[in-house]
Amino acid sequence: MDPKYCSKTQKEVSTVLKSLFEWENLFSIKVKYFFEGWAVYLREESMYPRCIVIFKPYSKESFSIKSFEINFDKIKSESYKELYVNESIYSISNLLSELKQIIYGKDMLGNIKKLLL
Repeated sequence: MDPKYCSKTQKEVSTVLKSLFEWENLFSIKVKYFFEGWAVYLREESMYPRCIVIFKPYSKESFSIKSFEINFDKIKSESYKELYVNESIYSISNLLSELKQIIYGKDMLGNIKKLLL
């Protein structure tokens, strides 16, 4: 059976999406399935362009989360600057806690600290 159709994968995706419901006015949310795993993309719908990606490989029990600042050039082409990465999250509750911290600015504060040093 294709891993994206298995009940475990669908339950994980469903749990994450239900938890993201409270932020649906701040982010556009998209789920994509890949050969290696699935991902949820959150694109911020505010003045500060930011994208958060949650990835779960089918072959591992851990999640990863990355945050990117989105920049635009003169011809409206997008480029991405990585702000934050955590590739070792071992439960959905820890993932959601990490995501909440990122939404409230953990990624941007870490980036500002790097610039000041």
